[in-house]
Amino acid sequence: MSDPISQELFARASKVIPGGVNSPVRAFRAVGGEPIFVKEAHGPVLVGADGTEYIDYVGSWGPMILGHAQPDVVSAIQRAAEKGSSYGAPTESEIVMAERIRDAVPSMEMSRLVSSGTEATMGAIRVARGFTGRDLIVKCIGGYHGGADYLLVKGGSGLATLGEPDSAGVPAAIAGTTLVVPYNDAYALEKIFTERGKEIAAVIFEPVAGNMGCIPPDPVWLAALRTQTQNHGALLICDEVMTGFRVAWGGAQSLYDIRPDMTCLGKIIGGGLPVGAYGGKREIMQKVAPVGPVYQAGTLSGNPLAVAAGLETIEQLLRPGVYEDLERKGDQVQALLEQHAGAAGVPITVQRVGSMLTAFFRGKPVRNWDEASDTDREAFARWHAALLEHGVYWPCSPFEAAFISLSHDADAFEKTGRAFKAAFAAV
Repeated sequence: MSDPISQELFARASKVIPGGVNSPVRAFRAVGGEPIFVKEAHGPVLVGADGTEYIDYVGSWGPMILGHAQPDVVSAIQRAAEKGSSYGAPTESEIVMAERIRDAVPSMEMSRLVSSGTEATMGAIRVARGFTGRDLIVKCIGGYHGGADYLLVKGGSGLATLGEPDSAGVPAAIAGTTLVVPYNDAYALEKIFTERGKEIAAVIFEPVAGNMGCIPPDPVWLAALRTQTQNHGALLICDEVMTGFRVAWGGAQSLYDIRPDMTCLGKIIGGGLPVGAYGGKREIMQKVAPVGPVYQAGTLSGNPLAVAAGLETIEQLLRPGVYEDLERKGDQVQALLEQHAGAAGVPITVQRVGSMLTAFFRGKPVRNWDEASDTDREAFARWHAALLEHGVYWPCSPFEAAFISLSHDADAFEKTGRAFKAAFAAV
C-alpha cells in the first residue's frame, strides 16, 4: 500500500496524466494498489514522497548500474550543463561515445545516437529494411522492443504466426509486417524462414529476455538465429538496450559469442538520462542519411548532458573487478531469494544473468513467454506488497527483471534479507 502523500499525488496526477503515470509499467496495476511517488534517490535507496526509504531493485529499469546520484556522474552532468544543455550541432563528446561503443562492442563499427531505446530499435529496423529492400521483421512473443506500431504485436500460441495489434491505434496492415516466434524456439524460427525467408528484412531479439522476466538464451536458439538470417539474406539485430554494459562489458553478445549485424543500446550509456544508440557493420550503417537513403534524425540526439553522464558511467565500469563485483552481488540476492522462499515453502525459480534477475513464482525453469505467463500472479502481488511494507522496492510486475547496482552493500542486503523473509511468509 502506498503512503498517504503518494496517494494524494496519484489522485492529483490522474486528473492530468493518463492513468496518473507517464509510463504504464509504473502504475502498479499488475500487483494492485497505487504507485509510490519518489522524491529523491541515492546509492541503492529510493526515498518516497513521505520520506520512507526503500532498497531499490528497479534502478530506473536498468540504467542505474552505479547506483543513484553517483557523485562522479552528477559532477559530469553539472559540468556539461554549465556549458549548455543542447546545441543541435555536433560535439567531440559524441565521437568519444561512438569510439567507446565500438571498442566495447566491436560489432558496432559505426553507430548513431538517439534519445531512447525505442528510437534505437526503430532506427535499426528502418535501416535493415532499407539495406535489404524487404518489409517483414521477426520478433519474439513476449519480447518488447519499444513502442513503434510494428513492434506492438502479440503472438498467440502457434509456433509462428502473423502478428496482431497488441495496442489500439495500431493499423492491422502495419502489425502484419511483423512475424512472431516463441523465444528459444529454433524450430519455429526455421519454419518461418522456410515459409517467408525471401520477405524477411531482419530478426530483432533480446539476447537475454528482460520483459517477460529474465530468460537466458539457449545455445541452439542463438545458433539458429545466426544461421537462418545468414542463409536467407536477413539481418540479425541484437537488442541490448537492457543488457548492454549491464551483463558484461561487451554486453550479452560478448557473453554468448553472438555475431549480430546490428545492435541497439540504451539505458546505461546515458547514465540515467534519456539516450539510445543503434549501430552495426560499416556497410550497413552507410545506408543512414546523410550518406545514405535511410532517413533518421533527432533534435536531441547526442544530447551533451546524456553523453556526459554515459561516458562517466562507462568510465566507472572500466575499473578492475567491477563485473566480478556485480556477479557476486547478483549471486547474493539470488541466494537470499532461494533461501527465504525455501524456508517458507514457496515454489519459485530464480533466473539470473549477472546483475539482472527474476523470481518466477513457479517451480520450473522458464524458457519462453508461455512458461513465464504460467506463474502465480496473486502470490507475486502479495509478495510485492509485503516487500514494500518492509522497505524493498521491487519491479511491480512478475514479468520484469530486477537490477542490482554497484552501490548495493552489506547493509542493503541485510535489509533485503529481512524483507524477503517477511514477504515470503506473507505469501
